[in-house]
Amino acid sequence: MRGCGGCSRAEPTRAPPAGPEAPPATLPAVETKWLEDFVSLAETRSFSRSAQLRHVTQPAFSRRIQALESWAGVDLVDRSSYPTRLTPAGEPFHAQALDVLATLQAARNSLRSHHPGSQDMIDFALPHTLAFTFFPHWLMDLRARFGAVKTRLIALNVHDAVMRLTEGGCDLLIAYHHASQPLQLSPDRYEMLSLGRETLAPYAKAGDDGEPIFRLPGRAEAPVPFLSYASGAYMSRLVEAIVKQAVEPPHLETIYETDMAEGLKAMALEGHGVACLPISAVRKELRARRLVHAGLPGLYELTMEVRIYRERPEQARHVKPVAQALWNFLQSTAQAEAAERVPKALATAR
Repeated sequence: MRGCGGCSRAEPTRAPPAGPEAPPATLPAVETKWLEDFVSLAETRSFSRSAQLRHVTQPAFSRRIQALESWAGVDLVDRSSYPTRLTPAGEPFHAQALDVLATLQAARNSLRSHHPGSQDMIDFALPHTLAFTFFPHWLMDLRARFGAVKTRLIALNVHDAVMRLTEGGCDLLIAYHHASQPLQLSPDRYEMLSLGRETLAPYAKAGDDGEPIFRLPGRAEAPVPFLSYASGAYMSRLVEAIVKQAVEPPHLETIYETDMAEGLKAMALEGHGVACLPISAVRKELRARRLVHAGLPGLYELTMEVRIYRERPEQARHVKPVAQALWNFLQSTAQAEAAERVPKALATAR
């Protein structure tokens, strides 16, 4: 059958144009510190102990665990038992959280190994107080004895500074040490050297007569205005130790809190109250008589050790040659100083 020349062919049916493509579904955000908190809780089985190890208040720690459970959509922790235990959903999630954190750390280490110029730069992690007060003077003295060295300073709170070391985010950690608040670093994996000692003591603005405008211990009816470290801060717990061991407990009224020793010093210089500060933070102010000791010498004081830590070479993924050279120098210096102290101690004993 012949077709008609004037006839048109029917067009094939076409699908209607597609609308805008729907965005891919995304998970709500989760913070790695929540996972780290959960792992700590799974290990300690104690909210209070984990909060202490994570250097946060217990209420703040509990809120972060709750935030993780809200993100997961299930309860991960059985709060009805003591000690605390994980729920049936929490047990497998513990292993998964460890895997996630390990994978992220491995990726980070891989990226850092490609950082240009990083092999001749030593990365130091320090708490803020030491970064402002101890490190500049120590580094200047080090360069005079060791020679030129390139450094990168990472200033953090104590917990995050320790985490930098454990996660491979720095070469060396410098931190305070006190027997009542030791850092949770296994000696099997991390080695340590002592860099010196420092005293934590109370200071206040000097009046026109050169005496402190506030003086400890104060009286119950007239407590001393106190400038305090925030609850949960490492230095806050050292101040608590000073108060507990005091022969005459001080009468204090906290009127200001901050995490930063420099912030407390600024408030003390303006005459707001008494602040407990490391001696390295106030040397200039003491020489200028802008700040003075707010208690009798030897009272309300605590001696801390300044330590430097690193991951043991046999445990570390990579050790920079310049960081190894510096450690060798610090180690030999410490050994020489220890050898010098022995004859002096023997002479004193005689």
